[in-house]
Amino acid sequence: MTVTPDPITIIDTGVANTASVSSCFKRLGCSVTLTHDAELVRDAPLVVLPGVGSFGAGMRALRSHGLDEVVIERVQQNNPLLGICLGLQLLCLSSEESPRTMGLGLINTDVTRFPSKVRTPQHGWNRVDDGYAYFSNTYRIESIPQGWSGKLSEHGGPFVAYLRSGTTLACQFHPELSGAWGANILKRWIESSKEVTQC
Repeated sequence: MTVTPDPITIIDTGVANTASVSSCFKRLGCSVTLTHDAELVRDAPLVVLPGVGSFGAGMRALRSHGLDEVVIERVQQNNPLLGICLGLQLLCLSSEESPRTMGLGLINTDVTRFPSKVRTPQHGWNRVDDGYAYFSNTYRIESIPQGWSGKLSEHGGPFVAYLRSGTTLACQFHPELSGAWGANILKRWIESSKEVTQC
C-alpha cells in the first residue's frame, strides 16, 4: 500500500523563514509547496503562514497577492491554517511595530512590545506547558483572547505562546526549530486537521 504524503502549502510572503519550515515538514514525510498564488492557498488542505520580519512588511506582502482575504476566509471556514511567529501576529488587529497598518483582525487583540526591562528580541528557549520552544520575538500578545484557547509563557510577564481555534493553530514560537517537541506539535496539528476535514 502506497501512503500519500500530507500536502503542506506554505505561503510565500517574501519575508518568511520558509526554508526551515519546509525542511521540517519534509522530515515529517510531507510534500511541500511554496506559493503566493491566492487560488492555490484557498484550495489547499493544509496551509502554513510563516513569518520573520516586520508586521507592516508582512501585511503588505499578503495584500499585494490577495492573500489577506484568502487567509481570513480559511479561518472563518475552519480550513486548516498554521501561523508561525509573525504569522500569528498578522492574524491580530494591529501591532505597535507598525501602528498605521491594520492586521487581518481574526484574533481580537493587539500586538504589543515586550517591556523595556527585559531583553529584546527574546532569542532562545522558553518553557511552554510540557516542553521548551524556540522563540525569536520582540512583540507579543499579552493574554489569551476571547474565543481562543492556548498556553502562556513568561518573558517579563506572561505572554501568549500559542493559540488554537478549530483547525487554526497560531504559534509565537518556531515549532520547526523546537526539536522533537516542536515536531510533535506539527504532527498533532496535521492529524487533528485531517480528522476535522474528513468528517
